[in-house]
Amino acid sequence: MEENGVGKFADFSDTALKEIKKLGVTHIWYTGVPHHAVINDYTAYGISNDDPDVVKGRAGSPYAVKDYYNVNPDLALDPGERLQEFKALLARTHKHGLKAIIDIVPNHVARNYEGKTNPKGVKDFGVEDDTNLAYARNNSFYYITESSFMVPERKDGYLPLGGEKNALSEGKFVEVPAKWTGNGSRLAQPHFNDWYETVKINYGIRPDGSKDFM
Repeated sequence: MEENGVGKFADFSDTALKEIKKLGVTHIWYTGVPHHAVINDYTAYGISNDDPDVVKGRAGSPYAVKDYYNVNPDLALDPGERLQEFKALLARTHKHGLKAIIDIVPNHVARNYEGKTNPKGVKDFGVEDDTNLAYARNNSFYYITESSFMVPERKDGYLPLGGEKNALSEGKFVEVPAKWTGNGSRLAQPHFNDWYETVKINYGIRPDGSKDFM
């Protein structure tokens, strides 16, 4: 970020949106908006740090959502006001006669999902799961019972953050029992090319592929 910067919600100013509208644009797709696992330290804002061993790249994957009810702190001028900044962006977008599109990632979440801003009555994923069962209809996740998650073996000498020192990067991530990986891998130690930064959400599809709903 220090070398290349990162776009902010505020960068879509009235002037920028006006010029975009003049191009004949009707919709803007704002991508990477939901709060996903990131490397930057936002503990001052009540956000826990993410482990580089289960975050892909320095920016993190926008498909490893950490909090469905908030937005990416990297994209805010003031991370403590990130949701307000995004709402202001939407208001500016609509003011200029444009419609906004954002990605929603429903099939998997970050391994360190942590809904800090859940609406009243909404519980975090997995808090009521029976982790003794590989599958249960009302569980949030699928489990590899009696196995702990293991970080994938590194490919071609790859090191998280290019080998830069980080207190959390020690080749381990605590997850007991291990969960299925977002792309469906059922291995406690997923492959390097699996979506190991994510865990698969259970929508009532049994492990054999049959449906547990009508």
